[in-house]
Amino acid sequence: AFLNGYLEEDIFMEQSRDFESSNVNQVCKLKRSIYGLKQVSRSWNICFDNEIKEFGFIRNPDELCIYKKVSKSAQSFLIL
Repeated sequence: AFLNGYLEEDIFMEQSRDFESSNVNQVCKLKRSIYGLKQVSRSWNICFDNEIKEFGFIRNPDELCIYKKVSKSAQSFLIL
């Protein structure tokens, strides 16, 4: 799930030792979040929040891990 988040800031990482390249001093610029980054869970949460709101869910302002959707005959709760 964490691999679906996009990064808002520029993050660079050194290439792996096993990566074969003629340019030894190159670095990689990350376009998407990967495991091990401090920003990964926040990035995923923002992406999830935006997507779930498109389905009509509303985030609870007091408890941010609870979403609610009200339809004509039912109420649905999504709890992370």
